[in-house]
Amino acid sequence: IKVHTQPGDQLICDKYAHVYNYEGGGVSFNSGVSCKLVDGHRGTMTAEQVEAAINPPDFYHSPLTSLVCIENTTNKGGGACWDFEELERIKLVCEKHNLAYHLDGARLWNALIAKGESTQQYGALFDTISICLSKGLGCPVGSVLVGNKEIIRKALRIRKILGGGMRQAGYLAAAGIFALDKQFERLSEDHRKAHEIGNLLQSLAFVKKVEPIETNIIIFEIDENFMSGDEFVEKLKANDIHIIGMGQGKQRIVTHLDYTMEMHDAFLSILKNL
Repeated sequence: IKVHTQPGDQLICDKYAHVYNYEGGGVSFNSGVSCKLVDGHRGTMTAEQVEAAINPPDFYHSPLTSLVCIENTTNKGGGACWDFEELERIKLVCEKHNLAYHLDGARLWNALIAKGESTQQYGALFDTISICLSKGLGCPVGSVLVGNKEIIRKALRIRKILGGGMRQAGYLAAAGIFALDKQFERLSEDHRKAHEIGNLLQSLAFVKKVEPIETNIIIFEIDENFMSGDEFVEKLKANDIHIIGMGQGKQRIVTHLDYTMEMHDAFLSILKNL
């Protein structure tokens, strides 16, 4: 974000966007920018919504719009995937208004598997992409910023200023290379398990609603007529299963590399008998 903006600028993102809701307010603290929030659908937004959110560049009373941020898949949207054609339409809006275009791709690998898309498609579309190696791919730690040479040159300087450098990072790079070679295709297993959990939850009387499941995230609500969300969490805890509520009555479960079939079968059995 700091590469693409100047203090006082404004970026456009969905109201569910991670860059707005999390990271301790880092957008404003580190980059000095504000967020124009779009009321989209499950963390996604349309090209028309993006264009309507752009401030007139010659109206100096409002912040200067300089960046559009996309998150794919969407965390608070329950792992929803963007329609690639909509992303292309938003790119045209960015080009028309001279805006930078950034992808928060922490879970992009899951979107690629779910939609049958390629990294090349995304690399050709966005100015920058941040992508995580430690979520679905199972690395101990690590994210990568992708962009052209000039952008990465600027990003390296900003990283140094913010104290984000790390020594002997080759060990982490080796883990990342292994994960890309060995762990990418198996993400479909996580998606299958998530769908099975979601299907079971929908059949349980104490579950009020399950959000549509596209990848490896399940977001659902407990029916307060049967038990509270806190009671649900405690019942699972008594069975040595630990989840954290999202607030506003919502619960979240995420399947991942270390969640084995044995664990999966045991969890389904416990859910049935709560």
